[in-house]
Amino acid sequence: MDATFKIWETNRKLYLSLLENYSLEQLNKIPEGFSNNLAWNLGHIIVAQQGLVYRLSGLPTYVSDEMTNTYKNGTKPTGKTTQAEIDELKGLLFSLMEKTKEDYANGKFVTYTEYTTGTGFHLATTMEAMNFNNYHEAMHFGFMMNIRKFI
Repeated sequence: MDATFKIWETNRKLYLSLLENYSLEQLNKIPEGFSNNLAWNLGHIIVAQQGLVYRLSGLPTYVSDEMTNTYKNGTKPTGKTTQAEIDELKGLLFSLMEKTKEDYANGKFVTYTEYTTGTGFHLATTMEAMNFNNYHEAMHFGFMMNIRKFI
């Protein structure tokens, strides 16, 4: 488990470092040929982790339904994410990670509803979901690295 959390923490630090270099306008820009922006990718990884790890474990998430509905699979960015929303998402990068570590250490993850992701990964346990989450976040980080070249 230590490696899973270590990888996740490194991913999240990379996200924050990348985001710190762009203005709100740049974070909201959807470059030609792309379907989303930096802001949406940030929100998406946060709500995806909550869904994959918490919701499928039968636990309540720590994000609002509004946030989930804004950034879940199948949504598109509006290009109108506010600075307050960006700041909230940046804070959630680490507060939710710490909460997940705490909940894991306290044995809160007992059951899991099996799920097959859109990319074909079959998840049967919370641990598999946490490991897949690292893959998912790295994939979106790659998307963001590509987007940044065009903003």
